[in-house]
Amino acid sequence: MSDRIPFWYKKDYGRRLPLLKQREKIIQTVRRFFYQRDFLEVETPILQISPGLEPHLKAFSTELFEPFGEGKRTLYLHTSPEFTMKKLLAAGLDKIFQMARVFRNEERSKHHHPEFVMLEWYRANVDYNCLMDDTIALVRACTEACEKKVLTENGRQCDPFAQWERISVREACDKYAGFDLLETLPEEPSLEPDPQPLAQVAKSMGIRVAEDDRWDDIFFRIAFEKIEPHLGRGVPTILYDYPVCMAALSRKKEQDPRFAERFEVYVGDIELANAFSELTDPVEQKKRFEHDMDLKEQLYGERYPIDEDFIDAVGAMPKAAGIALGIDRLVMLITGAERIEDVLWAPVA
Repeated sequence: MSDRIPFWYKKDYGRRLPLLKQREKIIQTVRRFFYQRDFLEVETPILQISPGLEPHLKAFSTELFEPFGEGKRTLYLHTSPEFTMKKLLAAGLDKIFQMARVFRNEERSKHHHPEFVMLEWYRANVDYNCLMDDTIALVRACTEACEKKVLTENGRQCDPFAQWERISVREACDKYAGFDLLETLPEEPSLEPDPQPLAQVAKSMGIRVAEDDRWDDIFFRIAFEKIEPHLGRGVPTILYDYPVCMAALSRKKEQDPRFAERFEVYVGDIELANAFSELTDPVEQKKRFEHDMDLKEQLYGERYPIDEDFIDAVGAMPKAAGIALGIDRLVMLITGAERIEDVLWAPVA
């Protein structure tokens, strides 16, 4: 290599280049997978009025100066291309995908990076069950393209060609933590369930509970200690049907509106994908966003604007389902890389 190549890159080039070549194979396979299924690849703006409204996500902000002294305004680097892709669904597109660079502040670990690639795809006139099948087929195709038979995470192997585990959140609570999730939820759907019933469950397990814990806080601790260690072991796990308080963009289940049609994919300790049957009620969507921004302000002293054009688009959307899958994490699993930086061409310094 040329001496002009920076030392930080040159020092482990020989180790990383084979992983990066496999990354390129995976990206080519992703595009071929969707083209063969008649999806349209789209490109949406990184700069957004609203970056994504999950309470715990931190966005990067910047200022847009209009020419000729027409003023300036604050915009954000998106944390996901979701909002604009749903606007395209509302405009009449029915099968779309995108591999977008997304940005999340205060995130850096072996599985996290402040800038990364998110694959998102959306289908009109289907629900989340269709996306489960898409995900299985896509992961298998990418694994085959790299001539691998297993996914590797933290030295553990996971077989994507075997039958994937599909388990509901309620079933996982019963199987791995020994409690009935329904007994901790109110009879009517709630964005802020009373935490006390779940707190009692946690205390009986010896899990720490604080006086100001919300229901979600307690659930995350139970899941981290009792449930997640069993997911994605041997085969990938699809964990589905989350309480509605944990699925701000997802449609409620008709059979039990306390739960929402959301699923996540686990391979070992890596959460690979997050999917929804999409909410198409604009009044409900705005109510959920306002709740989440009130919570964000309470926790972090800031809130992000709600994109009113997106709220209008929610009301114009057809029945649809969408999913976000971390490309860098998928490359890690297929190549066996230990850290996300190992599969990035040039990590953020």
